[in-house]
Amino acid sequence: MHKPNDAFAALRYRDFSIVTLNQFCLTIAILIQEIIVAYSLYQITRDPLTLGFIGLAEAIPFISLSLWGGYFADKLNKQSIMKICLFFATPLPLALWALFCLHDLEKISTSNLSLGIYAVVFALGTIRGFYNPSATSLKPFLIPRELYANGATWTTIGWQSGVIIGPMLGGFMLAFLGRENSLLAVSILLATCFVLITLLKKRTFPSMPTEHMLHSLTEGFRFIWKTKIVLWAISLDLVSVLFGGVIALLPIFAEEILKIGPEGLGYLRAAPSIGALLTMLALTKFPPLHHAWRNMLLAVAGFGIFTILFAFSNHLWLSLFALMMTGACDSISVVIRQTVLQIFPPEHMRGRVAAVNGMFVSSSNELGAFESGLAAKYIGTVAATLFGGCVTLVVVGYCWLKTRDLFSVDIRKGPED
Repeated sequence: MHKPNDAFAALRYRDFSIVTLNQFCLTIAILIQEIIVAYSLYQITRDPLTLGFIGLAEAIPFISLSLWGGYFADKLNKQSIMKICLFFATPLPLALWALFCLHDLEKISTSNLSLGIYAVVFALGTIRGFYNPSATSLKPFLIPRELYANGATWTTIGWQSGVIIGPMLGGFMLAFLGRENSLLAVSILLATCFVLITLLKKRTFPSMPTEHMLHSLTEGFRFIWKTKIVLWAISLDLVSVLFGGVIALLPIFAEEILKIGPEGLGYLRAAPSIGALLTMLALTKFPPLHHAWRNMLLAVAGFGIFTILFAFSNHLWLSLFALMMTGACDSISVVIRQTVLQIFPPEHMRGRVAAVNGMFVSSSNELGAFESGLAAKYIGTVAATLFGGCVTLVVVGYCWLKTRDLFSVDIRKGPED
């Protein structure tokens, strides 16, 4: 039995700790790669739209395959799916390494380099389409129900810690070790993640009821549509990240507006997660689940306000502060949404509900990157960022008017019988 108010309760379960460490290492690997690819490609092309196409190349397969990923996560062994996905992800950074080497030797053109990078990123999106539903739906099986909120907080801490360390490492590694050595390190990290997942204890999962495949695939959509708090939580996060996110434009801010180079880009990319991590540490003691829906709306509003502040900033320290506060606000929203998604869906549907959530929330980062790149190309980087922050505030206002009945929902009790 865990002690009341034990901030480390979820981490005392061995497999949950392993999965959290795996997520930390995986996040570091992906973000080192993201920094290297985005900054290097923008330096070569000087076209904001290339940053948007990177996001689009990952989003297309991820969205297309997430439902299938959720179906297989509920039907097959989640841990086996994660191992297979990590096995195929490990060599992808080496493919990027080869592409950049060929371009440096003038063996391929810049356009072919871009196409090759988009192809590798497309492969990563395909893997994510199967990996994410299994990884997300596995976590509730590793800890007791009463620790879901604590587990969601530690999961996010692990992820945000990786998002802090990954970009800073990526920036410094790119500056001092070069692209090739940095991409080799990413491949080693992915191999480490594969080893960690093999250390999990073997377990069985609730069997999915036998039904027509099409019915099974769409069951996650139907559950979300009829469960109002789940529907609105996903929708709110989708729109705010789709329009309010500035992550894809940070290479432009670092190179042309703040003029701080790849090391500075690492600081900018890490800043939101520094704010998020500090907030998460507080949330392990003070979870935001009392008046959860009100707290979520206020947090997303704060995300929009600090995005607008970042758009107007020409000073590094003010930009870092604004980005840190966007991360702090986003972390509150994430904990609430993850707790809702763990408590409300039935056990045999968690994979498919996680898949739908991934389609509309996780992919919104990549689609948001494309939207940001497109807007930056045609209306300018600062105007695109300002527009995104304003849209976020408008969406929060609309949700506040439409969801007043959710203010009284106590998500700690779960769905009513």
